[in-house]
Amino acid sequence: MYFCISFSYYRLLVLLLCLVHHLNPSLAYSLKNCSINYSKDALADVVLYCSERKLVTVPDDIPRDVSVVYLWYNQIEQINRDDFRDLSKLRILWLDTNQIAHVDNGSFIHLVALTSLHMANNKLTDLTGNLFQGLSHLTMLDLSGNNIQSIHTSAFLPLSRLETVILDSNKLQQVTDIQPILQLPLIQKLSIRGNLFPSFETKDLLLNVPSSLKVLDVSDNDKFDKFSITTQIFPHLEMIDLSRCGHVAGWKWDIPDKTLLRNITQLYFSYPLIAFEEIRKVLQSLDSLMYLRLNYMEKWIAKGLLATVCKIPTLKKLDLYWNHVPNLSVKLVACSELSELDLSSTSMTELSKGSIRLMEQLRFLTLETNLLTKVPDDIRTLSSLEILNIGDNMISELSCEDFTNTTRLRELDLHTNHIAKLERCVFESLNDLKVLDMSDNLLWTLGGAFKIGLKKLEFLDLSNNFLLILEKGDFQSLGSLKRLNVVWKHKAFNGLNNLSNLSVSPPLKFENKFTGLQQLENLTIDFINDGFKGPQPIFYYKDFFHLKSMKVLTVICKGYHIGFPFDIPSEMLQAMKHLEDFTAENFYISAPDVDTFQINCQLKSLTIRQTDLSDLDPGLFQPMPHLQVLDFSESKIKSLDFLFQSNLSALKCLKLSDNEITVINETVFQFLPALTYLDLQNNPFTCDCSNAGFIQWVKNNKQTQVVNAYQYTCSFPVAEQGNKLLDFDIQFCWMDVSFLCFISSTCVVVLTLLASFIYHFLRWQLAYAYHLFRAFLYDSRKRKAGAHHRYDAFISYNVHDKAWVYQEMLPALEGEQGWRLCLHHRDLQPGKPIVENITDAIYGSRKTICVITRHYLQSEWCSREIQMASFRLFDEQKDVLVLLFLEEIPAHQLSPYYRMRKMVKKRTYLSWPQASQHTGVFWQNVGRALETGDRDIMAFK
Repeated sequence: MYFCISFSYYRLLVLLLCLVHHLNPSLAYSLKNCSINYSKDALADVVLYCSERKLVTVPDDIPRDVSVVYLWYNQIEQINRDDFRDLSKLRILWLDTNQIAHVDNGSFIHLVALTSLHMANNKLTDLTGNLFQGLSHLTMLDLSGNNIQSIHTSAFLPLSRLETVILDSNKLQQVTDIQPILQLPLIQKLSIRGNLFPSFETKDLLLNVPSSLKVLDVSDNDKFDKFSITTQIFPHLEMIDLSRCGHVAGWKWDIPDKTLLRNITQLYFSYPLIAFEEIRKVLQSLDSLMYLRLNYMEKWIAKGLLATVCKIPTLKKLDLYWNHVPNLSVKLVACSELSELDLSSTSMTELSKGSIRLMEQLRFLTLETNLLTKVPDDIRTLSSLEILNIGDNMISELSCEDFTNTTRLRELDLHTNHIAKLERCVFESLNDLKVLDMSDNLLWTLGGAFKIGLKKLEFLDLSNNFLLILEKGDFQSLGSLKRLNVVWKHKAFNGLNNLSNLSVSPPLKFENKFTGLQQLENLTIDFINDGFKGPQPIFYYKDFFHLKSMKVLTVICKGYHIGFPFDIPSEMLQAMKHLEDFTAENFYISAPDVDTFQINCQLKSLTIRQTDLSDLDPGLFQPMPHLQVLDFSESKIKSLDFLFQSNLSALKCLKLSDNEITVINETVFQFLPALTYLDLQNNPFTCDCSNAGFIQWVKNNKQTQVVNAYQYTCSFPVAEQGNKLLDFDIQFCWMDVSFLCFISSTCVVVLTLLASFIYHFLRWQLAYAYHLFRAFLYDSRKRKAGAHHRYDAFISYNVHDKAWVYQEMLPALEGEQGWRLCLHHRDLQPGKPIVENITDAIYGSRKTICVITRHYLQSEWCSREIQMASFRLFDEQKDVLVLLFLEEIPAHQLSPYYRMRKMVKKRTYLSWPQASQHTGVFWQNVGRALETGDRDIMAFK
């Protein structure tokens, strides 16, 4: 068994690399209305895509380091001065197909690196003097499809490096409007097609120095009546496009001195909107013409125009496509010096014999999209031919003589014909052929055509044919083949020792043979479901064991294949130690086995789509320390929890679109330290507090771009359906600092008001509670210390009852029975706080006798004494309180004194009025009450 490099060592290495690795700053955050495609090349240009977003203004979150911005197909109406501020690295800006009618002066002043500006198909009407201020590096400007009627004379002054200007389909009417452009020092190409120029005359152009213009396009000007060059202002002009110029009456060519056009090498005409004699005069005046294009010129070709064309001694390239002239090829006999000829789309049924036979220098011939039924005979004589395109015809067969003498042929295109079979000798003489395209034919057999010859063939496309059976060795002579695209059912690739790229499209029922492809690096298998319902076919995985050079493996299955054994065993990939990119689409039925990639330590990109990965084992990623791209789209994934244990510290790009993810734990991204690109589009997100952390992470993280995050929609709950995920207010999910400050200040205010209220209305009660608390502490200390009681009873009475206490109680209890009593008029310590005296007296006595009268109940201090005694009663849970009623008090008079009424209901008491006839018994009961410890006293009534 093979093992990858130690993971502990690798983790340390990755950590160090992450510290020094330059993260692409373009992927530093999520954009509201744009996206940046992931690029494996960290040094690649940052390209921002904002097209087709229904934008009405330029986005305000464009990254500062962006190089290319696409803003086409939106609804932007105006460019403001600060729209492109700080974009000092922007080189290409696309603003095509918007509604731009106004651009603030200086709007592009910050685009110091801009080289290409595209503003086609907008609503500009004039170019102001400061419109292009700051664009000193601009080389290409496209303003076609606007309504431009005027150009300020200084509009192009800042554009000192401008080379190409396109002003097609505007409303310019005077040739003098383009004078500022022609004065540019480096201008190379000017296109003013589709404007309203009545003529083009150089006498109207007052230039100080000759223009450097090389390409002039004045086509599609239907009001054109004259083209005149009478001054030396275009000494470098090489190409003129006069296609579709003029009206039915024709236009005039006025070049009195043909030396003025001595450098013209290319000329384009289409539609016969110029008199026959005029066009002949034009062609005869161009002594350096090398490339001539004549489209839709059937009228003048039928009249003999090609006779004049073929007399141009310098002509090398002739394009005659879109000319439907019978026997067109016959008229080309005299054009013997051509090196390139395009006769495509001419409705040609045959190429007349001898029509191109004499073109001994012909290197490029295009006969595409015609009605040819066989390869023209004249091709056999074109020994210099290098590129031949006869695709999209009706050729049904190829003979061995068709390419006998075209030994220099490098590219042959025979796509979209009716070729059903090949002869062994058909390509035998094409020893220099490198590219052969025979796709979209009716081929059912190769006939041994690739067993001989074609030693240098590098690219072969046989896709979309009807090949059923190919024998072993059918490609044995293609030793240099590097790329093969073919559909087959039984395949042998013996002899393709140098093949590096192979694209095959087998049906599900097939027998593969890849044993001879030792140099294969890129293999794409596109399975086709052909309705196979027989016994399960045998998939020879062992044939893959020899593909030791494999770097990119793509397996795609089209159609329904449940039940087909497509789960790739780990042994299949064991030989592919250099595998870097693996893609499986609609191939696996369930998640791959955890050991599938145990040997593929070099894997950098893993794509598994249209597969049920709901039970994915995180251990699958353990052998992939270098994985940078992971695509699990359309895979029924419900959670990102598998990433917690995945060890994907090098992962940069994660695509999980079209899954079933509802809630995301944002802490998972802590385990992906290198992540810069995240795609979670088309998932059924839940818009509640369970996603609050993820929403905050998307908005605040400065490393990972969450693609189109601001377009993610809510699926749950029902009330949030259709709303945007990032619009969900997460403030309801937790308290922020401002809210906490509000709560704190509110509490302070309420406490202040409450304290003031309590002090004003309840200050005595608070003081009493304070002393009660002190009494409690005092009692606790006394109990711990086991303090001795000084008195047997503390007598709590009102001053109005003092006489009864001294005359009746003291003689009976102290004199006769010998109890030690504590009276506040006699025994309390002078100078000591009253409450402390009361507390000491109550807790220094075993019992407290309360002499209850109406005056007693109305006394504040008496009330506090009985409350203190009650507190001791509840605290010690002992019978320490004796109630002695000196007078009868009805229950309804006790109701205002809730505490007293409650005690009377729960405790027994002594009544002096009821014992007035038996005072001796009364004082005996009092004595018994003083003797009892924890028992209640029976009432004597």
